[in-house]
Amino acid sequence: MVKIASNGIELEVERFGQGEPIVLIMGLGSQMIQWHEDFCAELADEGFEVVRFDNRDIGLSTHLDHLGTPNVRRVVARGYLGLPVRAAYTLTDMALDVAGLIDALGFERAHVVGVSMGGMIAQRLTLDRPDKVRSLTSIMSTTGSRRHGLARPEALKALLAPLPPTLEGRIENAVHIFRVLSGPGFPFDEDAIRDLAARSYARSFHPAGFIRHLCAISAASSREKELRAVRTPTTVIHGTHDPLGPASAGIATARAVPNARLQWIEGMGHSLPRGAWPEIIRSIVDNARRRA
Repeated sequence: MVKIASNGIELEVERFGQGEPIVLIMGLGSQMIQWHEDFCAELADEGFEVVRFDNRDIGLSTHLDHLGTPNVRRVVARGYLGLPVRAAYTLTDMALDVAGLIDALGFERAHVVGVSMGGMIAQRLTLDRPDKVRSLTSIMSTTGSRRHGLARPEALKALLAPLPPTLEGRIENAVHIFRVLSGPGFPFDEDAIRDLAARSYARSFHPAGFIRHLCAISAASSREKELRAVRTPTTVIHGTHDPLGPASAGIATARAVPNARLQWIEGMGHSLPRGAWPEIIRSIVDNARRRA
């Protein structure tokens, strides 16, 4: 792993394989290790150089605590009501982080894959810097329109619950969150979730970054109309049982982008279960090999 300077900050980065670059963008408050090493290796085996990184304000990338920490429940309430939300930085800023990373790694362009908030960042990058994006894969994400894909109450409740004070409690909380967000179509691997949670907390515990990420999402306007201008090969991947970004979010995203492909993963929720990897990887690879 190495730190790369981009857009005035430093991003922690790891690379796998050789070939055309694929940049993986993780979601809300999530470290790059949620892109499992085996997933990255399997994708690299398809003939790509796979890049995973920590978004700004999370993991081992630059933390921005000097920008303040808003009240999370107030942010969510204002976002759902369509009221203005003041954000320390925007999805556009985070997209420019990725553009700077692509440049810093010496790539002219890259295939871009984003999950959840990472899908929003990938969409924003495709809109703002289409010259940097060979293909776009948006996974379990949304257009930002409040007309589609509102999260179910139980999913929001789990995601926004106060963090327990002990490491053991935080690991149990992570298990609970993943259990709520996961779909019924794949086995729930509790041991893997416990291991991921323990490694994440040991690597970097930074809940303020999660809140500022949430502000960036809540402050963003809908991308739905802008996405109609996208000519980049695009695939939208969505689980049929996603409680955080229900099916309508995937449908709206695919409809917004001309000629986008919509790939349903039967029984998948808001997670990346190992059993879904073959379908997800195949869809990413097929999209990367398309031509606009």
